[in-house]
Amino acid sequence: MPAITVSNLRKTYQGVPAVDGISFEVREGEVFGLLGPNGAGKTTTVECIEGLREPDGGEIAVLGNSHVTNGNGIKEQIGIQLQTTGLYPLHTVAELLRLFGSFYRRAVPPDELIGLVSLEDKRNTRSKDLSGGQRQRLSLALALVNDPDLVFLDEPTTGLDPQSRRQIWGIVKDLKGRGKTVMLTTHYMEEAQTLCDRVAVMDGGAIIALDTPHDLIEQHFETTAIEFEDRNSASLDLLNGLAGVKDAKRDGGLVTLYSLDTPRTMEALLAAARAGHLHFDDLRVRSATLEDVFLKLTGRRIRD
Repeated sequence: MPAITVSNLRKTYQGVPAVDGISFEVREGEVFGLLGPNGAGKTTTVECIEGLREPDGGEIAVLGNSHVTNGNGIKEQIGIQLQTTGLYPLHTVAELLRLFGSFYRRAVPPDELIGLVSLEDKRNTRSKDLSGGQRQRLSLALALVNDPDLVFLDEPTTGLDPQSRRQIWGIVKDLKGRGKTVMLTTHYMEEAQTLCDRVAVMDGGAIIALDTPHDLIEQHFETTAIEFEDRNSASLDLLNGLAGVKDAKRDGGLVTLYSLDTPRTMEALLAAARAGHLHFDDLRVRSATLEDVFLKLTGRRIRD
């Protein structure tokens, strides 16, 4: 049985469709990513699934249940970490975990959760005195207080430093290892590519692609990406005309050439620079990534 089934979900605001008849499933035990630029409809979709927002049409099943017929039963089985969690500032980490645990019939002992998110030395620290990364880990522990079968994580690492981000990644991997299902929204393509078994790309209220990160990359790219900072805004006609280039994209001053023949493209690029047609910095060559797929499908990077 799928952990989540969404069929023809629709939600409209003032006559404008935010979610336009989408359908998908989240498999039990997988980490499923929902990606999209601001306004794509992903937050509305997740809030409808969580039961925080009522859809205008379609059907949603969560762990085999409907919010209409068994909303309280669903709440006992899911955990939600929002982008911003309001924490009582004068309560300690342990006090908050005990308080949230009291809301459920089944609760994980605070010390177990504290160990899971590596906050042992902050057990008796008030939440207002925690760092941003520590508050984010506490927020995740609160989402897990009822030992949920399904966990929703909304931008769990936004604003965190690289070390804190990787600590959160480790917790998500641990959840998957324990058989939990995770639905994740994120702006970080590296995060989605690292953590997610499958991802759905949303744009304009519709799902425009859904597959594993690996298969999405293979479907859309047989090329190598050559990136550089362009100092004189060379035309896309010039860039697309370089030997071996299948496609050229510009994002501000950053140019990405997708090449079918990396040595020929590099030779042509250097020749154009010697001739004065190009002036570039920070030249690098890499394999295509999920970020490239997103740019190709939506025409913009995810933070646009």
